[in-house]
Amino acid sequence: MNFKRANRQIAFLLSVLLMAACQNQDIAEKENIDTVRKDIDENEEATKEMKNETSNFEQGSLLKAVSENDEGLVRSILADSDYPIDEMNDKGETALLIAVHNNSIEISKMLIDHKADINKQDKISDSPYLYAGAQGRTEILKYMLEHSSPDESVFNRFGGNALIPAAEKGHLENVKLLLEKSKSDIDHQNNFGYTALIEAVALTNGSETYQDIIRVLLENGANPHLKDNSGKTALDYAQELNYVEMENILQEYH
Repeated sequence: MNFKRANRQIAFLLSVLLMAACQNQDIAEKENIDTVRKDIDENEEATKEMKNETSNFEQGSLLKAVSENDEGLVRSILADSDYPIDEMNDKGETALLIAVHNNSIEISKMLIDHKADINKQDKISDSPYLYAGAQGRTEILKYMLEHSSPDESVFNRFGGNALIPAAEKGHLENVKLLLEKSKSDIDHQNNFGYTALIEAVALTNGSETYQDIIRVLLENGANPHLKDNSGKTALDYAQELNYVEMENILQEYH
């Protein structure tokens, strides 16, 4: 009997030891996995730091060169594949956005050719694409549409796309470009419910340029029946402001 009891005790101890060994193995494997993950993260971070360190130019060099419109220096920096092309200043502006601000056409083209992000927004939600559309940077806008990919889900601080301020600010050629080459929603409504058509009437002086803009919008399918947050259509504003020529154009499409 004692012999059998001893065997059972030995068997029990062996099973306990086996379970403990398995648990230790699981813990060791988890620790190994965690260690590997940590090493990967550290290597990725080190790679990023090394990329900046191996650049031939100090951080901020591209922003400064673009601000000073130094095409030669910009070209030299862009030849350095380790330089971060989308670095930002304290306003969140990239080199490309600064170039668009300054209407530096050749520098903008160089940056776009080197895959600068045309959709990256600054602290007031401007992006190179949105700004080019809104501020009449027609040649730069055309180059963007031909050589890059605008993200039409990125909106300005008023919730608008590139088309709405282009229409409101009287940039007829930009309006035509956006309608022809972009995927801008012609009837997109911003935070105030304004479409490009409504803004081209409600927030303008009703001049011939704006008459041309609303006609182009209507010819391209803009919906004249849409209402803004105050319940007004473009026609309502034309009548309210006594813009007779605009009213006549809008009546053609009602």
